[in-house]
Amino acid sequence: MTAVITLLVVLTISLLITRIATVALTATGLSREAARFQARSAFSGSGFTTAESEAVVRHPVRRRIIMWLMLLGSAGIVAVIASFMLTFLEPGTAASPILRPLILLIGLAALWFIFNNRWVDQRITALTMRALQRWTDLDARDYAGLLHLGGDYVVTELEVQPDDWLADRDLNTLGLRAEGVIVLGVHRPDGTYLGVPHGETLIQARDVLLIYSRNGTVAELDRRRRGAAGDRAHREAIREQARVERLEVDDSPESEA
Repeated sequence: MTAVITLLVVLTISLLITRIATVALTATGLSREAARFQARSAFSGSGFTTAESEAVVRHPVRRRIIMWLMLLGSAGIVAVIASFMLTFLEPGTAASPILRPLILLIGLAALWFIFNNRWVDQRITALTMRALQRWTDLDARDYAGLLHLGGDYVVTELEVQPDDWLADRDLNTLGLRAEGVIVLGVHRPDGTYLGVPHGETLIQARDVLLIYSRNGTVAELDRRRRGAAGDRAHREAIREQARVERLEVDDSPESEA
């Protein structure tokens, strides 16, 4: 009977580990389904090769989570196999051959019910997130993956100076999107942060803009000064962005097909 209890305890711990790892991977920006699949694959040592697996390996925080899962999984699988064998080989009474499998089945059914219960899942997720935020640095989302950064696109900051072309104008007037520049957020000098700036948002001197654009665009914006020269640079940037968009369309798989 001890072997049956040991097996159920090991399985419970294994399920908890993979559930915690799923929450941790989700905190880095993976979808819940992808995080669950990667956690179970790493813990079981399945080693599936997918694009998602490559994204996990390239991300330092995810890689650390997967490394621990692989180490714990190696020990856990051995413990499960040993406990499973002892469940049927351990000496006991004449009733044990029937009682042990029955208790094991009941225990497995209870585990399946508990770990598939929505209320239990919500409690485990909440406790895990609280623990991760308090004791670890795992809340490191893969913003590059979420924003599909790659090739020539970056996210960077730009501090607006009083004589900049950007200063004292709203986003509608600036027309930055036509240049391929998206303002994701605005840090005000007083500490205020505008997370979703709209067209009427006025850009002021000493604001720090969080910008998504092609590499090199922000450097040109930083050099651009107010006046006719700045307006000409704006028009030239719009033409350049149109040229880049045409090239991107021509290079897309749909155009090749």
